[in-house]
Amino acid sequence: MNQPLATNPTPALHASLSAGVPLLWCNPARADAPPAAQAAGERSISLADVEAAQARFARFAPLLPALFPELAETAGAIESPLLAVPAMQESLGLPPGHGRLWVKADHSLPVAGSIKARGGIHEVLEFAENLALRHGLIGPGRCAPEDYLALAGPDARALFARYQVAVGSTGNLGLSIGVMASALGFRAAVHMSSDAKAWKKARLRNRGVEVVEHAGDYEEAVAAGRRQAQQDPFTYFVDDERSLSLLLGYSAAALHLRGQLEAHGIRADTDHPLFVYLPCGVGGAPAGITFGMRQLLGPHVHCFFAEPTQSPCFLVQMMADGGNPSVYDFGLSNRTEADGLAVPRASELAAAVMRPLLSGVFTVADDTLFAHLELAWRTQGLRIEPSAAAGFSGPRMLCESAAGRAYLARHQLETAMPQATHLVWTTGGLFVPPAEYQGFLDKAAALAA
Repeated sequence: MNQPLATNPTPALHASLSAGVPLLWCNPARADAPPAAQAAGERSISLADVEAAQARFARFAPLLPALFPELAETAGAIESPLLAVPAMQESLGLPPGHGRLWVKADHSLPVAGSIKARGGIHEVLEFAENLALRHGLIGPGRCAPEDYLALAGPDARALFARYQVAVGSTGNLGLSIGVMASALGFRAAVHMSSDAKAWKKARLRNRGVEVVEHAGDYEEAVAAGRRQAQQDPFTYFVDDERSLSLLLGYSAAALHLRGQLEAHGIRADTDHPLFVYLPCGVGGAPAGITFGMRQLLGPHVHCFFAEPTQSPCFLVQMMADGGNPSVYDFGLSNRTEADGLAVPRASELAAAVMRPLLSGVFTVADDTLFAHLELAWRTQGLRIEPSAAAGFSGPRMLCESAAGRAYLARHQLETAMPQATHLVWTTGGLFVPPAEYQGFLDKAAALAA
């Protein structure tokens, strides 16, 4: 049964949604001035929470290269480059009069190989830190490098080995949680849905992570993991649908990105709007980043989520008049090659945080994902997975669709568009096996033929 729609979408929009036709919905509740603090579950969050998440990453930075040698060059920072992509902009047909196209390359994030490295690693680190504080392995105010290096020592590993860290995932979050938890010495378990790729399961098992396979979708895998964790006081469950720690871990990306924008001379102000396009599954990662960006840049950043046409769970949630509807309620299949985005029901926590902040949601057909994946490789050498290609449809949809033009007019942005920055967030791809990636390119070629 279809849910009532609070934003009174036109019959055409409703029909397009149910038919799986690509569309753009713009949020009428977006506020230019974001609240200084917002309700998020049982408490409020603010810029101070974003800064606290970044500070936690900094405290653990001396330890991380000891666990992951690839982080030695960055002194323990897990970050990605900001890239200009003029050749792809031209191939996408985005004229200079609409602004410049950039990519935030989270597909190349070390350790976990996806955007999930931010939130997932943050929550594991927070859990480890709290355990270490409780058991006297570190003390309040002790943040010297040797204090956190001790968490790789025998006493800490003996403590962590008593606990299991578990998560439900379609793949990338499981990689993030499983790899970090295992490296610290926790027992790790990932409940994976039928959408999860075989290579992601294999990579986890090679890291000593228990993979629990489920025949159902993402929602069922999360529910199964949650039930199992409730029966064991020594299991810590990372709940992608409800976790504030995950969301805030993602939000810390905004602080690093602000520095990258400044380094590249990219302004975000009234005359230089910044548009950010973020692939969206359950919603925690893009919501966290959007929260951080809006706290830092206020009305001058406009964030849009990208979802597959058959799995637009966040769009359905944002348009719903109460409740937590599913894409199945709209006759959609929740079947997509973008495995990380194959989620039937959005996080209510993320949706509540996004009500006054999000600019809109657009949907993308799977064929377009493969076309843009191939284009990213051919024009810029970017090696991404299908879900990471979702954002590339955003700039033209915003600039050329009726809904997008209405959004630009409502926010008085038309004259500023030649100076605009369009930032597509690519979210995964680093660890895709060569044969699997070649299959993506072959499928793109077959679809184009």
